Amino acid sequence: METVVSKKLYEAMFLVDSAQAADWDATIATLKDVLRRADAEIVSIRKWDDRRLAYEIGRKNRGMYILCYFRADGEKIQEIERAVQLSERIMRVLILSAEQMTAEDIEKDTPASRAEKEAAPGEAKAQKADENGERESPAIDEAETAAELQEPEIADVSEFSVDDESAEPVEEDDR
Repeated sequence: METVVSKKLYEAMFLVDSAQAADWDATIATLKDVLRRADAEIVSIRKWDDRRLAYEIGRKNRGMYILCYFRADGEKIQEIERAVQLSERIMRVLILSAEQMTAEDIEKDTPASRAEKEAAPGEAKAQKADENGERESPAIDEAETAAELQEPEIADVSEFSVDDESAEPVEEDDR
């Protein structure tokens, strides 16, 4: 008698060195190859974000996080984790069950996609202005600029010292 195994939905966060992630096609090909060898069906692969790492991993201090949803047999998860450990391109992976996720949850914007959407309108406007020969200067809030340019007042503290018993400044002449 043969057992039918249903594939469950999983969420994986892959961490890749930022320098190697610059070659996006090769990075995605590596991820797809790891998942293909485990007979996983890829639902979604998206760039999450490029961030500074809390601690160095293999002498790297920045990493690109890639969010991936896939369907696979639960027994194949260890194979995926082992393939990641052997991979030179992928530094870490975290795989979680995502059975409770809806299609809307899976398609939510990532920090990287939000940044691209926010940058896209500004780039399109700048490109159109360049084409028309009317490059606009960026809008500057005058009050904010004036506050940034104003130097902070610094008191001359060379005449004072702190008395150990009280936290108030005492003039040198009074000691």
